[in-house]
Amino acid sequence: MKAIVYDKRSPGEVLNLREVAKPAPREGQVLVKVVNTSINAADYRSMSMGIIPERKIFGADVAGVVEAAGGNCTRFQVGDAVFGDLAGAGFGGFAEYVAAPEKLLALKPEGVSFVDAAAVPMAALTALQGLRDLGKIRPGMQVLIYGAGGGVGTFAVQLAKTFGAQVTAVCGAGSVETVRSLGADSVMDYTKEDPAQSREQFDLILGVNGSHPLRVYRRMLKPDGIFVMIGGALSQILTTMVLGPILSLGRRKMRLLSAKADADDLAYVIRLVEEGKLKPVIERVYPLNQTADAVRYLRQGHARGKVVITI
Repeated sequence: MKAIVYDKRSPGEVLNLREVAKPAPREGQVLVKVVNTSINAADYRSMSMGIIPERKIFGADVAGVVEAAGGNCTRFQVGDAVFGDLAGAGFGGFAEYVAAPEKLLALKPEGVSFVDAAAVPMAALTALQGLRDLGKIRPGMQVLIYGAGGGVGTFAVQLAKTFGAQVTAVCGAGSVETVRSLGADSVMDYTKEDPAQSREQFDLILGVNGSHPLRVYRRMLKPDGIFVMIGGALSQILTTMVLGPILSLGRRKMRLLSAKADADDLAYVIRLVEEGKLKPVIERVYPLNQTADAVRYLRQGHARGKVVITI
């Protein structure tokens, strides 16, 4: 089968199209013929940190069709259209086939395209778990989303609105109209204005790509407010890990999300997509042999929504 294989010893490009052995599903796994995959920050950050999958094939998000099943597989049948996040199972999505634990997959509704389904798993679940599980979002909350124009941010804006929140979104100039169209009540272009310079306070701040020190976010919270860091520079994430518990000793809470693949959450968000309440924002779709270009583009940090790969 064809796959994009990581090889840091390769001259020039480290992600190259190669012919590799087709995987065989093990106990509890299904073999998925991948139709689409999408790129996440987890892909290039893992490369930078030297965290390389066993088969050297990245790609967490997959959408495709079950072709075969290993032992003790009961959730899916051959021919089922499925999608999921495989980051916790060794990645593997940048390929024609992947052997995936069936517990990490969910059925793709007939009315949702493979392209849209591939854009959903990691980004939408990160947004959902940040808002719902750590942010304790409730109707009427004043929510600030930093980094609202990317994959996670565009899902976060829409999900926050489904929970009944008032959403202020911060993004780059190129994403302002897109984010406004997703339902944000107020949109700020960070090159022109910054809520940190105002006196406004929020019940919940979601830091997708925030760049301020933690003390600035803490000052922007209401007395019982919650800050959830779910992305940004590695140094900022590490700072949140170390200082977050200390800064949370009072009523304001500073939390760091470690999102997890969850089949029930996948089913929840894809139902919203099917009902038209959640729209995957996809800026570009690349063919498999241009995956390296797609990763470079996303890594620049200016993509509006998701970047998807067609196998």
